[in-house]
Amino acid sequence: MPETQTAFARDIIEIEDQAIVMPDGCRLSARIWMPKDAADDPVPAIIEHLPYRKRDGTIVRDCLSHPWMAGQGYACIRVDMRGNGDSEGLMDDEYTPQELQDACDVIAWAAAQPWCSGTAGMMGISWGGFNSLQVASLRPPALKAIITICSTVDRFADDIHFKGGCLLGENFGWAATMLSYSSRPPDPLLVGGTWREMWRARLEAMPFLAREWITRQTRDAYWRHGSVCEDYGAIEAAVLSIGGWHDGYRNTISHLVENIKAPVKGLVGPWIHKYPHYAGPEPRIGFLQEAKRWWDRWLKGIDTGADELPAYRAWLMDSIAPARWVDARPGRWIAEDHWPSPNVAVRTLHLGDGTLGEAVMSAPVAVNSPADCGSQAGEYFPFAYSPDQRHGRLRSPPDISACFDGAELSAPLDIVGAPRVTLQVRADKPMAQLAVRLCDLRPDGSSALITMGVLNLSHRNSSEAPEPLVPGETVPVTVTLDQIAYRIPEGHRLRVAISTAYWPFIWPAAEAAILTIDDGMLALPCRTLQAGADECGFEKPVGAASWRHEVLRPGAYSHRVDRDAETGVVTTAIVSDAGENRDLEHGLISGSVTRERWSIHPDDPLSATSEITWEQTGGRGDWRWRTVAEMSMRCDRDWFYVSGTLTVINDGETFFERSWDERIERRFV
Repeated sequence: MPETQTAFARDIIEIEDQAIVMPDGCRLSARIWMPKDAADDPVPAIIEHLPYRKRDGTIVRDCLSHPWMAGQGYACIRVDMRGNGDSEGLMDDEYTPQELQDACDVIAWAAAQPWCSGTAGMMGISWGGFNSLQVASLRPPALKAIITICSTVDRFADDIHFKGGCLLGENFGWAATMLSYSSRPPDPLLVGGTWREMWRARLEAMPFLAREWITRQTRDAYWRHGSVCEDYGAIEAAVLSIGGWHDGYRNTISHLVENIKAPVKGLVGPWIHKYPHYAGPEPRIGFLQEAKRWWDRWLKGIDTGADELPAYRAWLMDSIAPARWVDARPGRWIAEDHWPSPNVAVRTLHLGDGTLGEAVMSAPVAVNSPADCGSQAGEYFPFAYSPDQRHGRLRSPPDISACFDGAELSAPLDIVGAPRVTLQVRADKPMAQLAVRLCDLRPDGSSALITMGVLNLSHRNSSEAPEPLVPGETVPVTVTLDQIAYRIPEGHRLRVAISTAYWPFIWPAAEAAILTIDDGMLALPCRTLQAGADECGFEKPVGAASWRHEVLRPGAYSHRVDRDAETGVVTTAIVSDAGENRDLEHGLISGSVTRERWSIHPDDPLSATSEITWEQTGGRGDWRWRTVAEMSMRCDRDWFYVSGTLTVINDGETFFERSWDERIERRFV
């Protein structure tokens, strides 16, 4: 954890439950930290607007960050979104016009308070990073700057739902998560005697988001809403964009720095989906000091040098043996004053007869991966890079993956940017998909994933208007891999591995297509090699006092892949137990455990099934509640079948129960 600091330039106060009433009368509940003397010496406001419950859901990071920033002269406002936590109203989806308008109204409310200087910032990670960008594009007058972390500019192309036109397994997984998250009650201590009525109203209006998200299989108006890439010019606030190489959202930083005309800076570390002052793998950085520099410049007008920061700072990762988790990622900080950078040039390598280099193919290569290809590699959010990629090695054509290996490097090579693989391909079916991995072949024989990309071939020309393949017809396709910064040492080799399945990362196509590659090349963004010290640096991570809590049940995690000896079915089983804790300030208990099973037969893509159970627990004193969200998904050639059950127990008795059973047409997926 960051180094704890408790003495600040300004003494702070905390408002545990601040009512912010929306124009339609809906009362939002906010927790505010601000300088004690803010009424006499007003300060800018920083808003974080989330559905994750400020009393327990984000309390760990809130305690570390918001009091610290308040002590530097800011009012930090952590708002429970409409229909969540201790706020009134109902929520029916993510990033709705109502959500974004509420955020604009919160900003206007804050700017009008006597303790506020009239300027505001907005920040957040993931959901909060998304809506910070989206609200900035609406240009509320008081909003002058944002810090967006682990977010996206395109809700269809680069989010948790679809990628490359492929249906991500995590689309279903995230719907199960939100069904569970949204089932929890408000806190009776804050809400008072109406808490049961509020809870029941939420449960009765609970959306079944899997239906909404899986139904929309093309990039239509639904996904364009909130995708700031539709009009980068709408953003006028200063933007600091941050991400991590071990996170699912690592392309946004480059997109924003390259396209926004407003002041913008990008920063990418080795981290997972967490704030950089306590995320792993190390090195962590002094994120709060970086944020203060940003806020001081754009909200207070202080010359902090934020304008002169490099446009793009990134952790260039060294090669390490593949593992599901690492505590630290060796490497060095690099900095680019301009992005795209003149220091990065594209090197072209051809896909040859199992080779990667100067020679081109003399004969086509066919690949027809088993449906379980990728089962050892991880999910969309592995929270670390995947294990050894040799599980995808070509055994006998066209068995698992087509692999193209380069020669041993005679000198180190720095890959910085988004590699692209361009192919000439033909399929024997009208629908097919590709998973392309760029790997680091190490002298010890292991294969470490560098970066990857996926493509639904019916989306090869357009995700707005997909079209089937003509069996046997050769078509050009380009797969853009995720952004990365990675050093390949001397003596290592590069590999491009191509498969027609990648389960459970993406849902399989309805038929197992044989894909024939007639030609291909890799466009590799290579940065001028610079040895020696870091090109930029950061202060050590700090934070306010950690959350005071009692551990009632410690957390645990397990991930295993099993093959049934009789049926041949391969099952990925994941148990993620967040444990259970009691808050030592207000006594609220909170806990959760998730169980996932992703099963498929290697010879049958239509055998794919997913089952997820989320259990949430909580209470205080003698009061106990529990919610169980159970969801399953399967398919046939023409339909997805998604079912769910939500059971809510209050003090040992069933408080609410509801089931859903949906049939969703497959369209080019």
